[in-house]
Amino acid sequence: MSKIATLRSRIETPDLTADLHLYPSEQGGRKLSIDIGWGCPCAPGNAATDCWDGYPLLDTTMLPGERRRVGFFFLSGADAVNAIRPHGKFYLRESRVIGEAIIIADRFSTP
Repeated sequence: MSKIATLRSRIETPDLTADLHLYPSEQGGRKLSIDIGWGCPCAPGNAATDCWDGYPLLDTTMLPGERRRVGFFFLSGADAVNAIRPHGKFYLRESRVIGEAIIIADRFSTP
C-alpha cells in the first residue's frame, strides 16, 4: 500500500471518537474557530507533558463554546490512544488548555 493510501485509510477510520467541547473564548478558549485540517497537542492531563498530535475530523467549522461528537486522528495512532484511553478524556492545548474531549470509543480496544 502506498504512503498516500495508508494516510487516507487512517483518516477515514478515526483512531477514536469523542465528545469534544471547545471552551468559550471568555473562559480561556480560542478566540477563533477551528476548521478542517486543524490539529493541536492533546494531553491526558491538563499539564503540557506527554502530549500527542491530534486532529479532530471535522466536516464543518467549529466555534469556541461549541460541543460536538467527532472522530480524532493521531499521528502516533495506537500509541497515542493507548496512552490517553485510561484517563477517559483528554485536553486540547495551544499554549494553554482550550478544550476537552471525553472518549466514547476507539478502534484499538479489544471487545
